[in-house]
Amino acid sequence: MRAMVTGVAGFVGSTLARRLLADRHDVVGVDAFTDYYDPRLKRDNLRGIEHPGLRVVEADLNAVDLPALLADVEVVYHQAGQPGVRKSWGSDFDDYLQGNVGATQKLLEAALRAPRLTRFVYASSSSVYGNALRYPTREDDRPQPLSPYGVTKLAAEHLCVLYAENYGLPTVSLRYFTVYGPRQRPDMAFTRFCTAVRDGAEIPVFGTGRQVRDFTYVDDVVEANVRMATADVAAGAVFNVAGGTSTTVNEVIELLGEISGRVPAVRRGEPVPGDVERTGGSTDAIAAAVGWAPAVALREGLAEQYRWAASVLT
Repeated sequence: MRAMVTGVAGFVGSTLARRLLADRHDVVGVDAFTDYYDPRLKRDNLRGIEHPGLRVVEADLNAVDLPALLADVEVVYHQAGQPGVRKSWGSDFDDYLQGNVGATQKLLEAALRAPRLTRFVYASSSSVYGNALRYPTREDDRPQPLSPYGVTKLAAEHLCVLYAENYGLPTVSLRYFTVYGPRQRPDMAFTRFCTAVRDGAEIPVFGTGRQVRDFTYVDDVVEANVRMATADVAAGAVFNVAGGTSTTVNEVIELLGEISGRVPAVRRGEPVPGDVERTGGSTDAIAAAVGWAPAVALREGLAEQYRWAASVLT
């Protein structure tokens, strides 16, 4: 199989590329190496996976010749996007429109003309739910984002459904719930927590720390993506990809102290606008469709991330 992975130098994208290459697939990776965080970290994510089956194209999806890149591609894994709830407010919103909505629309248009395409997998987010009406949240519950970031992720997801319904494009959207693990972005909570504990610094926590999250290990997210490539599911389908943890931020910090053998110090700050109080996703639908279930427990996954942060991340 020949796959395209957008955002190939990112957290999930680089982990997915490793898996696809290990499974003997060819990969065309596209990444703009934007400066949302240090591009050197993204290049480090690709270090060690040089492979004759991997071609990395440094380009913006809004500007590159997508039909040419898609000519021989059978599966698109669209992981690229402008991340971050906090930064999505105010003058930076245009970056989210272009990175999440505009780029997805252009990729979908090009995918219509890709002669060998059999699946288009879009990386959506649990941010589309906002403060959901019930937990665990199901895919047919009403989405009501609380941040501009969530709005753009939902808009791009709607585009995937529209192209499926109007043109038969075989899209699938996966709503990720708080992905963690090695190579996680430096602005994300677990990486900040791990590096702070490693360095003996205070852990910055926004709000009380009683926020509940459904944490999902990156290898489990990759497995969900891989299964969707050949899944017998309807075009336009949407699935939750959730770890089933329902753990508070404070409990994660306590667990990290046990893993590291250190006593974490916490510095609390103001809550972030758009930061929801709780996430928790039902995975009944994806389990029924492709037999997927999270395999990595929180303690195991957090220990892997701490080892990575302690030995690799500087």
